[in-house]
Amino acid sequence: MQEGTISTMQYVKNGSIITPQGFQAAGLHSGVKRKRNDLGIIYSENPANAAAVYTLNQVRAIPLEVTRESIAREEKLQSVIVNSGNANACTGDQGKQAALEMQQKTAAKLGIPKHTVGVASTGVIGEPMPTDKIIPAIDALKTENTDKAAADFGEAILTTDTFSKNSCYQTRINNQLVTMGGSAKGSGMIEPNMGTMLAFLTTDAVISSAHLQKALNEVVDDTFNCITVDGDTSTNDMVLLMANEQAGNTALTPAHPEWDTFVDLLRHIATDLAKQIARDGEGATKLIEVEVTGAENDTAAKQVAKTIVGSSLVKSAIFGSDANWGRIICAIGYSGEEINPDQIDMQIGPISLLQKSTPVTFSEREAKAYLEKDTIQIYADLHVGNGSGKAWGCDLTYDYVSINANYRS
Repeated sequence: MQEGTISTMQYVKNGSIITPQGFQAAGLHSGVKRKRNDLGIIYSENPANAAAVYTLNQVRAIPLEVTRESIAREEKLQSVIVNSGNANACTGDQGKQAALEMQQKTAAKLGIPKHTVGVASTGVIGEPMPTDKIIPAIDALKTENTDKAAADFGEAILTTDTFSKNSCYQTRINNQLVTMGGSAKGSGMIEPNMGTMLAFLTTDAVISSAHLQKALNEVVDDTFNCITVDGDTSTNDMVLLMANEQAGNTALTPAHPEWDTFVDLLRHIATDLAKQIARDGEGATKLIEVEVTGAENDTAAKQVAKTIVGSSLVKSAIFGSDANWGRIICAIGYSGEEINPDQIDMQIGPISLLQKSTPVTFSEREAKAYLEKDTIQIYADLHVGNGSGKAWGCDLTYDYVSINANYRS
């Protein structure tokens, strides 16, 4: 993340999910996890137009269906209740009742209709929901618009993450200041299709639910759907976007002269959070960014980039600081996209490895020094078209196996 102006965007240092006007949050430790906060809430002072994308895993956690049904009713949400430590997935009738009880308890606490409360859960699959801990703790949540409240919420949604993921940007639309903030979790089981993490986004922009959904669908494909940690698509996760219309701009539609400005605002937030998720892959020590150009089209470029960054052999080589470009070109070859195997250029950082698929002499010492950095960039030009795209991931380390071998311990 960089502080400062990017196009018309201003990064808000220390901004968060509650920086947009009219939003509050809270988080606390209910006892589901041993120590860290495990219950969080987002609240809007007025009902917000809502949009969401959900995991494509056919086994879906109950909270996703509760949230989907809530949004479908009036296309609005005013609050979201989130727990970590238990996924509430594959939990049968007990799990469904638990999700509905979380929704009802939150609605009663806030004095709002229950269908305006979204529900999200993350954690271990298949274990009964500990409602004896979660439900009483909902009453103890005190929503506020403070840095501490935002930090408490950010911690409450984490599982194996090592840090909270937050971002905030502002821009002007109709000369009105429009703000968007976001908070996300994601470390393992990251192969969004959509979503394989939880991401909550808030904005004070004036925009309908339908147009919010259009913008979200467009941005998700280039951001959250372009990260991978381990190739596993979760049962639980989603990206949820709420717009409470307090900024006072004229209503945004695709015909609005500043529609692209709003989409760009959303793209900045989503890219920022996606890269933070990739950087915090379980056991990861390095963020890997792959940029592919010269593909048949943009979709093909993104697929090739994601294939490279998702390769266990590439990820392992990056962990070992080994410039083994054969693993990269191998991934390009099985990506399923059109290539010319005799025309590929490749670089790792500033170091050229291939030109027209012919090896270039390079310094192994310089390559190793570059690969020991904490952010690694890989470039590939396929020379078959004008398509371009990026994907993000992380290295594969010994700690990834250790974390997942002991996940329930």
